[in-house]
Amino acid sequence: MKNILIVLVLISTIFFFCATSQQINFYNYANQEIPNYINRDNTPANNQMNDTIANLGRVLFYDKNLSINNTISCASCHKQAFAFGDQSVLSQGVSKELTGRHVMRLVNIRFAQAVTLFWDERAATLEDQTTEPIKDHIEMGFSGINGAPTFEDLINKLECIDYYRTLFSVAFGDYQITESRIQLALAQFIRSIQSFDSKYDVGRAQVTNDEMPFPNFTEQENEGKRLFMMPKDKNGANCQPCHRAPIFDIDPGTSNNGIIGVAGDPKAVDLMNTRSPSLRDLVNPNGTLNGPLMHDGSLTSLAAVIDHYNQIPLDPRNSTRLNSRLRTSDLKSGQNLQLTQAEKDALIAFLKTLTGAAIYTDARWSSPFDRNGELIFNK
Repeated sequence: MKNILIVLVLISTIFFFCATSQQINFYNYANQEIPNYINRDNTPANNQMNDTIANLGRVLFYDKNLSINNTISCASCHKQAFAFGDQSVLSQGVSKELTGRHVMRLVNIRFAQAVTLFWDERAATLEDQTTEPIKDHIEMGFSGINGAPTFEDLINKLECIDYYRTLFSVAFGDYQITESRIQLALAQFIRSIQSFDSKYDVGRAQVTNDEMPFPNFTEQENEGKRLFMMPKDKNGANCQPCHRAPIFDIDPGTSNNGIIGVAGDPKAVDLMNTRSPSLRDLVNPNGTLNGPLMHDGSLTSLAAVIDHYNQIPLDPRNSTRLNSRLRTSDLKSGQNLQLTQAEKDALIAFLKTLTGAAIYTDARWSSPFDRNGELIFNK
């Protein structure tokens, strides 16, 4: 009798996997086209990209069941329409309270050299980062603070949802739900979000290095690129050392950039912000910002960003933490590039060439839920 039961279980399991595989549309996450000049990949050995796991991550990313009152998902703050950023200075959590810092855009995280996350780099890896907002009492609420549900309560909640029994079984071979598996899946989906179809990428593919003029650029855009790449002593704007092409990610170990405010509190100071998202997709294809810039959302135009770096005040409260690259040679003052208006305009024109198109519309990164909150496997 025992052997018969084992056989029946095996048969039902095989049928389950076959039926599930036919129902779910597994998008290509693992083998996306990547330009040959992108030679960096921070994917850890224990979480290599897999279509079924990334597909599970997509569902988790968009599922409001991951908040205590079913009102907030990861995508509530990281919106595809804004390169997975937010146009609000601060985002609302489950009880309408606001986050402490502006949301980072999720662009090309897989290709950054720095693997730490959050503005203050408190998460050692993307995997670590993914469940922190879920456990934050303001954001998604499973904090266990003052009687709030715990992360274990979330796991119990997800175990009662049929599609997670299916998705975890397909992704991991059984339907056990753990924080580690949730982290692996969310991290894979976030790493899959890439943007390499910009005007910059079209030009970069036609030359052998970033210093060469791009044949598809205007004269102004090429001048902006030159200014971006060149150091101060070569009449440049000195952007490249911190935001390095072709990823335009932040250089690891960079100190803060002189923006030390706290959103909503003009008297407060925050010196701990040393991380930054990629400079890709600062604006969307229609030219508007994908949200205010910096951790406090204090800069609301590319012109304001250029003005800040053109002349950086050295606040006495930040005298030991301002990035040395943003100081004068004697380290006693903030840098003063003395850019002309034409040079500022050229830099802005170049930054706009870093905007792609697919990141805003590609179904791989869009919601798998319909307007009624029903999961559509074949979307």
